[in-house]
Amino acid sequence: MKRFFNSRETVVTESLDGLLRSSAGQHLCRLDGYPEIRVILRRERNKDHVAVISGGGTGHEPAHAGFVGEGMLDAAVCGSVFASPGVDAILAAILAVTGKAGCLLVIKSYTGDRLNFTLAAEQARDMGLKVETIVVGDDISLPDSRFPRGLAGTTLIQKIAGHAASKGDTLEEVTRKARSAAEGLASIGLSLSDCNAYDPEHSTRLTEEQAELGLGIHGEPGAKQIEVSTADALMALAADTLDQALPEGKTRYALLLNMLGSVPPIEMTLLLEAFAGTGLARKTDLIIGPAPVMTALNMNGFSLTVIALTDEIREALTAPAEPAAWPGTVPFGKPALHEMPDLPETFAFSPGSSPALEKLFRTGAQTLIDQADSLNALDAKIGDGDAGSTFAEAATEILRSLDRLPLDNPKHLCTTLARVLTRNTGGSSGALLSILFTAAGRSDADWPEALQEGLAAMQELGGAKPGDRTMIDAIDPALKAFAGGGSLSEAASAARSGADSTKTMKKSHAGRASYVPEDQLSGIPDPGAEAIARMLESMAKA
Repeated sequence: MKRFFNSRETVVTESLDGLLRSSAGQHLCRLDGYPEIRVILRRERNKDHVAVISGGGTGHEPAHAGFVGEGMLDAAVCGSVFASPGVDAILAAILAVTGKAGCLLVIKSYTGDRLNFTLAAEQARDMGLKVETIVVGDDISLPDSRFPRGLAGTTLIQKIAGHAASKGDTLEEVTRKARSAAEGLASIGLSLSDCNAYDPEHSTRLTEEQAELGLGIHGEPGAKQIEVSTADALMALAADTLDQALPEGKTRYALLLNMLGSVPPIEMTLLLEAFAGTGLARKTDLIIGPAPVMTALNMNGFSLTVIALTDEIREALTAPAEPAAWPGTVPFGKPALHEMPDLPETFAFSPGSSPALEKLFRTGAQTLIDQADSLNALDAKIGDGDAGSTFAEAATEILRSLDRLPLDNPKHLCTTLARVLTRNTGGSSGALLSILFTAAGRSDADWPEALQEGLAAMQELGGAKPGDRTMIDAIDPALKAFAGGGSLSEAASAARSGADSTKTMKKSHAGRASYVPEDQLSGIPDPGAEAIARMLESMAKA
């Protein structure tokens, strides 16, 4: 697997120094103890306040260093990848930030973290410092586990403790609030992959058809392997499993939707919409995220964390915090709506009948729908792989609109087709074809000449011309055949010749293919031209 790193031995220190150079790290500094001591600190803090310290293995960014700042942590102790920091590093962090008010160590429930943080706390107490600890084990996926794993819920305890400390609460009060909050904490993860901790010999245990419910943030096996399904189904499984682990009652919750490593933002917000349809959503008042909070390197998954709300916890979670990585907390509700403005009427003309034309439309549109995957595969070789979907989207809208089209009036038909394409299709091809039909609908010429006027407008606005390796290479010869009195079969044949000619065009001068090197274009037809040719060929056969 390809990764951006120099060596596994230096990845932590180089990443931390990168954080300190970044816009998100301008309020931070580090102890001068590399490579053994890797501690990130606030540059400025109130020394009269309780210090809140956390940490653990790296690979979970932005946790933990990313949450150092006013309202959260005073220091983060960073171990190697997925490995607890040593006792000396933790003790150094305690000594660096702890004053008379004392400090609280927030510890993820993993063996190494529990041992090393506890030993460091004991040494600090022997030195006369006031130190309290809290171990966070929020994973509910393995109910028989003696020590439930610490997951993303740890960051919520950091936020609650940090808020209490920033208000000047005593160590006893900060600890009480943190422990009370941890009792109402529960998390579960679901992922489509495990993760690779920079191991060249790594092999995944999951096939393309498998996902895993309840796995840990180091890629540890989960509660069970499941079949990959829709986002709605996977979210429902995770949310329902979490819900079943919660105590009965009328408790209200805040939810953290955490991205575990490599899920794109578009899918994370989609997952939040999927969560809105679950039973657990009806018990949820506040949402945190979706955001990367406690990740697992490149794991392609998410986790859900709920925390039982009290007035005290609600205040702490909604309070502002300095770290840029903290995603904030908002009320959970329906999407906000704004009144829709009045748009020009799509179907401004009365429907008209033409059985022959309707048959051709149905045939051509169905061809584009049937050929979507094939055209996408073609487009993926030289573009972004969506040409077939774009044409199919346009074709689907045309089929839906057939009984409302003025099929008996070419001028009105062109205008209506333009508006249907404008309203319902994306991509450049939909916009360009809309331009063609708009100009044709405004022309007073006979329809073959009007379509040529439309093509001229399309070329002027789109910037492409015949020979530029676009769909115009199929449209132009087809319209010329019509204008010369040719039949639909002759137009289809001309379009096919035009589409085939794009295979030998060494350079594209328009569209995404214009950015593709010449050697990668050889032998591949332009997907737009191919779509036009296939559509006309099917119509000619009909």
